[in-house]
Amino acid sequence: MQTATHLDREHCVRAVQSKDARFDGWFYTAVLTTGIYCRPSCPVVPPKPENMTFHPSAAACQQAGFRACKRCRPDTSPGSPEWNLRADLVARAMRLIADGVVDREGVPGLAARLGYSTRQVERQLLAELGAGPLALARAQRAQTARLLVETTALPMAEIAFAAGFSSIRTFNDTVREVFALSPSELRDRVPARRAPGDGTPGTLCLRLPFRAPLNPANLFGHLAATAVPGVEEWRDGAYRRTLRLPYGHGIVALTPGPDHIACRLTLSDLRDLPVAISRCRRLLDLDADPVAVDDRLRTDPLLAPLVDEGPGRRVPRTVDEAEFAVRAVLGQQVSTAAARTHAARLVTSHGKPLDDPEGGLTHLFPSPEALAAVDPETLAMPRTRRTTFTTLVRQLADGTLHLGVESDWAEARARLLALPGFGPWTVDVIAMRALGDPDAFLPTDLGIRRAAGALGLPSTPAALTARAEAWRPWRAYAVQYLWATDSHPINFLPV
Repeated sequence: MQTATHLDREHCVRAVQSKDARFDGWFYTAVLTTGIYCRPSCPVVPPKPENMTFHPSAAACQQAGFRACKRCRPDTSPGSPEWNLRADLVARAMRLIADGVVDREGVPGLAARLGYSTRQVERQLLAELGAGPLALARAQRAQTARLLVETTALPMAEIAFAAGFSSIRTFNDTVREVFALSPSELRDRVPARRAPGDGTPGTLCLRLPFRAPLNPANLFGHLAATAVPGVEEWRDGAYRRTLRLPYGHGIVALTPGPDHIACRLTLSDLRDLPVAISRCRRLLDLDADPVAVDDRLRTDPLLAPLVDEGPGRRVPRTVDEAEFAVRAVLGQQVSTAAARTHAARLVTSHGKPLDDPEGGLTHLFPSPEALAAVDPETLAMPRTRRTTFTTLVRQLADGTLHLGVESDWAEARARLLALPGFGPWTVDVIAMRALGDPDAFLPTDLGIRRAAGALGLPSTPAALTARAEAWRPWRAYAVQYLWATDSHPINFLPV
């Protein structure tokens, strides 16, 4: 079941009969006798195998005329790990659709970003997912509408447009078709579940699901230890940060829980909700398949004890690829504290101010355009790094270099390596944490080499790279386990 194009029927049937939650989001079960579709772990009695059909996406189920199960709520499953593992056309398209590109720019805009024709994109998505980009975007709009209906007291007309529908009629028809309930009936079913704080304009409280296990220590520890003052903070058990979004800005608070991440979003424009959720999921690597990752890494007897001690480590990522690239340059050959100081100065001088009545967030991280206008002589860094910094932000600002969810990993690596001051370490850190490459590796990193030596692994870059071939395609996760052997604050959940 490693590709969505050819679902292994026998494998799917076994997953449904055992109610295996690991496969939620990998595929969906449509039941011929009831006309509904479910996640594999649906708590109801499994249907007879001859009454099951399997689809690679919720959109494909909806196009085939099935409605979402009211018990297992398949539209709230974690996303498929396939789109994190791959960098081909379909995976890049799915990441862009999740980021709301179809709703903002249409299918032609999606195709233009990918560098393919509209027909090629539609054909590839239909072949692998059973649905084209419009149907996939429609399924996402339906999910957003359900979130807003169930978690806010907003009028239905506002929800319709915030979810991306062009009219209230289309909103009503889609909700009825997908959920077999009108929007009002959806809201009436869950009055007690409405999240606290609904009265704050633009604020929503959501639950972000993930595949277990999840080890929050390195994930939130890393984000808190490297937090840029004014843009990020750890407060009251939550990681908080500001978000630059297509229609406005936002502030998010993310709190780890045993079976979900509590997400409190305050948005200046509710149309940004699906994009904000998608970026938060990417930030925390919530669509990963930790069982597959850990099983592969356990095959190395020297890594296995680390995995057994703290399974489910994720790769801490970013909500803004360009921001992370800038911060990677600021962190070259300096301590974590020094990198935060450099970034904080840029934020104070060039970031867009915003108001945070609940904490200490003060700015959005400066855009590449704002940073490209900075006088290099005002930067407190060596001249060679100034050149690296100014070259990067100018190319990001003028579009010569683009880093985004749709980036081709190999092409992005090559473009970054061509910039002055960009070596393999900087490029692979950006590939791992900004671009989301699960196989990015840092054999020259001092912490990795120290950990490797302590474990009895080869500690020279060439020998360690050769040993790590057996860890593919999950070497970025091996990095997290190796880093975890150190006592650095990035490895511990803040108190």
